[in-house]
Amino acid sequence: MLCGRWGAFPRRIKLIVLRRRVNKPDNPEQFTRMYQGLLDHYGLIGRRINSRCAHENGDVEQRHYRFKDAVDQALMLRGSRDFATRAAYEEFLTKLFSQLNSGRTERFRQEVKVLKALPPTRMDSCTKLVVRVGPSSTIRVKHKVYSVPSRLVGERVCIRLYAERLEVWYGQRHLETIARLRGSDRHRIDYRHMIDWLIRKPGAFAAYRFRDDLFPTSRFRMVYDALGTQHAPTKASREYLQILHLAARENEAAVDDVLQTLLDDLTTISAPVVAKHLQERTAPAPMPSVEVAAVSLHGYDQLLAHTREART
Repeated sequence: MLCGRWGAFPRRIKLIVLRRRVNKPDNPEQFTRMYQGLLDHYGLIGRRINSRCAHENGDVEQRHYRFKDAVDQALMLRGSRDFATRAAYEEFLTKLFSQLNSGRTERFRQEVKVLKALPPTRMDSCTKLVVRVGPSSTIRVKHKVYSVPSRLVGERVCIRLYAERLEVWYGQRHLETIARLRGSDRHRIDYRHMIDWLIRKPGAFAAYRFRDDLFPTSRFRMVYDALGTQHAPTKASREYLQILHLAARENEAAVDDVLQTLLDDLTTISAPVVAKHLQERTAPAPMPSVEVAAVSLHGYDQLLAHTREART
């Protein structure tokens, strides 16, 4: 719709009936306020068309279908739908898009001449929300739950919601960037955000709603179950949270390796034992003792003597 890459955009746009952009027929406003704001910012003239009416020539809708079909064909020819990174997949799509549009270059150059220039100011590509951090160090954004640092409990934070991520701002400072979840009633919990809060209230851990998210690996869960057989529930939770605190403060992978060793050796597991093993593994190696032998100049004396004899 907007040709930001070329610094220009069309004057009119035809839009198929979509709930997020077009209001119901009985609504006095044709477009939603958010979409109307987008049209006003760029000076576009919007027109609504009906669904399943191809003769009304909706912008890009048919092209979307054709492009998805071309991507499917290209993936089949590639022989695999797996990509090492997201950047590799984006590069694949960019090359395919350029290939599909290679025959339209001249016509597009003609089209660019009559396009309108972009406005001098850029429109924010995010939705800003203000939410309060709950007592469990979580926020709720678009029916999904995200954890934030526990020091923000009870505070109001500003959320900048983008298409693929959300940013947490507090007091004009950017604190966190979190990958945006898709679907409804989903959650993303980071134990590093709330471990300081939980370690002060270990009794709440056993009945915590998102407790399963506080086991970074299967070994952490095995350790918690083992502690439950050795101690009362509150003490088992306290010991486990102290171990989890070590993982957040020191190194999760190193703590996981220590837990594997203790589980294999059937050793009694506790936070002090894990801390001791962790310190032994991370202790710096002693400095090697280096001895430098005294340099003998006798060889140089012999060389000089032979040089003098050769000259005479």
